[in-house]
Amino acid sequence: MRDSRRTRLILALLLLTAFTLITLDYRAKGGGVFGSMRRTASSWFGPVERVAADIARPVRNAVDAVGSIGSNHKKLQDAEKTISRLQQELRARPFDQRRVDELNALLRVSSVGQYKLVPAQVIAVGAGSGFEWTATIDAGSMDGVKTDMTVLNGDGLVGRVTVVGRSTATVLLAIDPEFNVGVRLPDGETGVVTGRQKNDMGFYLIDPSARVKPGDGLVTQGSKNQQPFVWGVPVGQVVTASSPLSGQSQTGTVKPYVNFSALDLVGVVVQPPRADPREALLASPRPTVTVTATVTATPQPPASSGSTGTTGTTSGRKSTATHTATTTATATKTTPPPAKPNPPAPSGSP
Repeated sequence: MRDSRRTRLILALLLLTAFTLITLDYRAKGGGVFGSMRRTASSWFGPVERVAADIARPVRNAVDAVGSIGSNHKKLQDAEKTISRLQQELRARPFDQRRVDELNALLRVSSVGQYKLVPAQVIAVGAGSGFEWTATIDAGSMDGVKTDMTVLNGDGLVGRVTVVGRSTATVLLAIDPEFNVGVRLPDGETGVVTGRQKNDMGFYLIDPSARVKPGDGLVTQGSKNQQPFVWGVPVGQVVTASSPLSGQSQTGTVKPYVNFSALDLVGVVVQPPRADPREALLASPRPTVTVTATVTATPQPPASSGSTGTTGTTSGRKSTATHTATTTATATKTTPPPAKPNPPAPSGSP
């Protein structure tokens, strides 16, 4: 009990002393003995306080960091998800552009060749139904696909449909060794192109007197009733051609227009064209050409003097006309420059 009373007494005296000192210091407005004592204490204990603060700050920051571990972990996960999404979009951008280009090319083939197509995507390439080179597409009978229909893409002939399911179909690719298609040459002659797996396709001409040269493009001749092959689908370009003896058919190799190692978007011809497009699909779209022609003409002066003639030239006058014409034309082919004007005829007698 005594200790408790003594403690309370000491505490009360200390509080009274503190209030007394504060009051005196306030009245002295920072001057006098108390102000001097406070400044002396500040000069002594100020550096100690700064050192203590520097020591305590890392500890306080560590404690705060431990307390915010949960929220920081969630922020890190959100940042990682954002980075992963952006990386996926960056990787998919070239792929999406390629799909757009393939679709545009397929639409051009459909428009120029007047084919009614069912678009499909190649979902598998490999062996199937006993064939070595086949592709599976995601279109089937419920989309109007039937067997022995022509399959193409924006570059040319892909193959023909051999097996049809409800939502998928199997396509025999044109590079299969069992694949044969009749083709037409630029001069109207016909031949046969066969698959050679990964090598260039082979061909031979039916007429022994017919000839083809490297660089010629070949299109499908078209089957009876345009099944399994419709008219005018680009097949490939002649790479090599033999020089046969008289009476022998010419043979050679053809590089297919289609890249069979990168098949993606294709079209199944469910309705053939009414008219043969012939070689229309061999011509790639021509870019817009701007032609600027500048023509300068200087007619000769009349040879003899006289009165006004049929050309309206008076005697004794030397006429020098300079005509400059600048023509700008936008077309699919180069336009020839305008012809030079004829010089005026000499004046005649009245």
